[in-house]
Amino acid sequence: MNVNSEGVSASRVFLPSGQSHSSLLDFFLSSFPHIEPSEWKARFSEGLVMTADGVPVAPSDNYLPNTHLLYFRRLAREPGIPFEEQILYQDEHILVADKPHFLPVTPSGLYLHQTLLNRLKKKTGIQSLSPIHRIDRDTAGLVIFSVNPEERARYQNLFRDRVVQKVYEAIAPYSEDLIGRLPMTYRSRLEESEHFLQMQEVEGEANTDTSIELIEVTKPWAKYRLTPGSGKKHQLRCHLNSLGVPIKHDQIYPVLTPYQEYDLDFSKPLQLLAKEVAFLDPVTGNARHFISNQALSI
Repeated sequence: MNVNSEGVSASRVFLPSGQSHSSLLDFFLSSFPHIEPSEWKARFSEGLVMTADGVPVAPSDNYLPNTHLLYFRRLAREPGIPFEEQILYQDEHILVADKPHFLPVTPSGLYLHQTLLNRLKKKTGIQSLSPIHRIDRDTAGLVIFSVNPEERARYQNLFRDRVVQKVYEAIAPYSEDLIGRLPMTYRSRLEESEHFLQMQEVEGEANTDTSIELIEVTKPWAKYRLTPGSGKKHQLRCHLNSLGVPIKHDQIYPVLTPYQEYDLDFSKPLQLLAKEVAFLDPVTGNARHFISNQALSI
């Protein structure tokens, strides 16, 4: 596996047959029109485009169909995340990390080095690490990684088959009406909205369910225990918002606030924590139960 000195893995691109390009640079420009030509030229000049064997190639090299090339991203500027992750458990099969708020799980957008995956690769030296599930960048708490690629699908299937018990904690407004209905299971149908960052509730058969319990009250706030039975994007955030108690410091629900690219406000983390995860290990047969060391304070 090709990685750079920062532990970032290369991306792989296939050169299909049936296409004609005057050079490798021409291929990349036509395949990635959203990336400036100057950026591709810089990547070539820095040796960030290479063969599948890791040999750097030149922008003028010939296009060879039915082959693969590797390339690395570059970021002129990346937001720094001044919070540290913690490894709670590690063996030859899985690694369990306790992720801080604000840190993405995997590279995307503005984030390349400042991600949980790349930090763990550098810390452990295990370049085959791969997350078997995800949590939002804004959410803190447990994330499980597979160590061996040949075992990864067996762990991912646990989440696909919904046999993993996940417990979250959240701080949201105190609502006398809601408290009187707890514990409860809230169900609704969630679909993508017109804005890619937001989900929305729509009419129709429910495709999400969340068990909601009260943990403690310190008015005007309350701490809730959330146990999702399904795994839709932003499910917990949507459900509490729909019940009139949006999670504290949520910048997406109920109102989508302007996205902060670099100057993040670290004083207002989303008060949502992936607190517990439990499952029967499909490789070892052992019962697994992990609890985050982090805590939300009202």
